[in-house]
Amino acid sequence: MLQRNNARAQSTLSMNDAEPKPSSAAPSRRLVIRGVTDDGRSFRPSDWAERLASAMSSFRPEGGAGGIGAYIGYSPYCIPMLNGGVKCVIVDEALRGVEPMAWDFVMNFARDNSLQLEELPSDPALASVDPSDLP
Repeated sequence: MLQRNNARAQSTLSMNDAEPKPSSAAPSRRLVIRGVTDDGRSFRPSDWAERLASAMSSFRPEGGAGGIGAYIGYSPYCIPMLNGGVKCVIVDEALRGVEPMAWDFVMNFARDNSLQLEELPSDPALASVDPSDLP
C-alpha cells in the first residue's frame, strides 16, 4: 500500500535518495512518480504517464522482447498505472543499470515538474508483486 505524506520534505524523495544503493543481493527498489505536484495540483497533460513510459519502452532486460514488436509494450522498468484515480509511473531502479541516462531523465522529469515521488515497500514478499495489482 502506498503511503502519502503531505509535507514536501516527507512526501518526495530527493535526487540523492533516489540513487540506488549498491547491493547485489538486495532486490532493486521501485519508485512511484505520482501525477500530483508538490502543491497538490493534478499534473497535465492527462497522458503524461503513458508518454513517459513510452519514451522508456526500449530499455529492457537483456534477452527481453526486442525487434519489430518491441515498441508495442512498456519496459518492465517504467510502467504507467492508475492509483486511486491518479496517474502514476512505477520506475524500477534497475533501469539505472541498463541505461543511467534514462534513469536520470525519469528522475529529472519528476523533479523538474515537482511531482510527488514515493518508494514502494521494500518487503521481499512484495518483490514479485505486479504494480497493476496495487490498490
